[in-house]
Amino acid sequence: MKLNWTDSEEIGIQLFEKHPDLDPLSVRFTDLHKWVCELPEFTDDPKSSNEKKLEAIQMAWYEEWQDENA
Repeated sequence: MKLNWTDSEEIGIQLFEKHPDLDPLSVRFTDLHKWVCELPEFTDDPKSSNEKKLEAIQMAWYEEWQDENA
């Protein structure tokens, strides 16, 4: 499965699986960007991200984290 910046839900799930104890809202966008680009299935251009895309990923990750920690 290839991932790109618009696959926020799947990226959020994968980030939650890699960092289950980390509150996604505490993550800086620079770190989030790096971690997304490091995902094995991620194939999009790292330079084509923006704040809106990163925020969507962060919120998807936060939803996963919240469901687990509710």
